[in-house]
Amino acid sequence: MTTSSPNFPTEEYNFRVTRTRRAMEKKGIDLLVVSDPSNMAWLSGYDGWSFYTHQAVLIGPEGEPVWWGRAMDALGALRTVTMADENVVGYDDTYVQNPEKHPMETLATLIKERGWGALRIGVELDNYYYSAAAHLTLVAGLPDARLCDATGLVNWQRAVKSDVEVTYMRRAARIVEQMHLKIVDRAEPGMRVNDLVADIYHTGITGADGYWGDYPAIVPITPTGLDATAPHLTWDDRPFRKNESSFFEIAGVHRRYHCPQSRTLFLGRPPQKYLDAEKAVLEAIDAGLEQAKPGNRCEDIANAFNAALNKRGFQKDSRCGYSIGLSYPPDWGERTMSFRRGDMTELRPNMTFHFMPALWLDDGGLEITEPILITETGVECFCETPRRLFVKE
Repeated sequence: MTTSSPNFPTEEYNFRVTRTRRAMEKKGIDLLVVSDPSNMAWLSGYDGWSFYTHQAVLIGPEGEPVWWGRAMDALGALRTVTMADENVVGYDDTYVQNPEKHPMETLATLIKERGWGALRIGVELDNYYYSAAAHLTLVAGLPDARLCDATGLVNWQRAVKSDVEVTYMRRAARIVEQMHLKIVDRAEPGMRVNDLVADIYHTGITGADGYWGDYPAIVPITPTGLDATAPHLTWDDRPFRKNESSFFEIAGVHRRYHCPQSRTLFLGRPPQKYLDAEKAVLEAIDAGLEQAKPGNRCEDIANAFNAALNKRGFQKDSRCGYSIGLSYPPDWGERTMSFRRGDMTELRPNMTFHFMPALWLDDGGLEITEPILITETGVECFCETPRRLFVKE
């Protein structure tokens, strides 16, 4: 490893690999092919914008992980991973986006060269970065192997954060606080939404308290007016208008660790239904946070939140939270736990979540959300952003 600024000491990466191997053993997996860039980074330290081509980290029965990917990106691997140079393997560029051949052919060859060609191999079948063509090619190239689904295996090992990971998320929290301050300061009727998004990006990348800001796995979600009746629209050049709501679902990021938080801004005097919705959401958040403590279940938070919300005459059909941490596009969630009825995952200290109790009304949206940390005795909200509907009359 030649990087002068590793995110974690080698000992922490070794612990992660050991923990992953234990999970592999429980599932009868001898070799794990990890293609999710978040999982690759968590296991090896690899950090690069190369996930548009096929790449992976291999966890074999013993020894160091092996990084495999495009040859030009192997140079970035040498700068960021913890492994020795011989465990960084690149494939020829003629395999990149070439319909005549597929990079997984070279991965199959590598696996056989390492003596792993007849093992039970786990792959992340339901992953953004592992395509149907990749799987078919790997199956064809490894006729003596038994391939099985290992989706989520590494994700679940990431659920409880180390103290250093929590530190990075605290730094990200300071960044997203500054981003929300910028929004309230700058937004006004007549301002183009894209101009405010430029300010959001500038603040997020500049960072806070001397710590730099990384790029977010999800672009700023910034719908205004009727667009805010939908959850995942972005922006254009239309101006903000008086007597409309806009919500801002954004994240501060430091060293790939995300702290997402949403707030809603109403330009003008909000109608009573927004004030009623705000009161309902705030009471429901408090009820959910009371259940956020070690030994409780994910569903306990959701059930408490929904019960309080329903008392005020509001309904939320979707989940109201999910696990967060280290992420790459297109999602800052860890794709494991959710705050919803039936999720019986036990809460443990140093688990981190985005408590996401958003409502969408008939003429706008109301998002007031909190990134949270499960502590030894209860819960801590990462951010100090005022928990309310922001109003600029």
